[in-house]
Amino acid sequence: MAYNVQICVDCTDAHRQADWWAETLGWTLEPSDQDYISSMLDQGFAEPEDVTEHNGVRVWRDGAAICPPDQVGQKDRLRILFQPVPEPKTVKDRIHLDVILGDMAKEEARTRLEQRGATFLYEASQGPQSWYTMADPEGNEFCIG
Repeated sequence: MAYNVQICVDCTDAHRQADWWAETLGWTLEPSDQDYISSMLDQGFAEPEDVTEHNGVRVWRDGAAICPPDQVGQKDRLRILFQPVPEPKTVKDRIHLDVILGDMAKEEARTRLEQRGATFLYEASQGPQSWYTMADPEGNEFCIG
């Protein structure tokens, strides 16, 4: 039996990270189901402090997810979930994302990402392949190439 996976990213500000990564990947924020949130609040399954407003929409405070725009609402969609944790990032990630740039040059992508808050960490290569290792605004490593 094959399984699907969801990538989860620990962070401080889930909604800010989801916005940043959605723009970086050309993905979209998953829509917030306002009726469901209202129902959970009305039934006592959620408290007012469990929700917040982000980009003018009521959302769950403790998480935000992104997916490719053509997969919104699909059960088996590719998905990255951002979830807040109390501790800051302190060590190198053991898992990271590799962003495949297609036709865009690494240097151009690096410049664009740095303008949006990413940090260049180092350049590396293996055989004919080379890449830049970067960090997102909260310090999570990712590679572009």
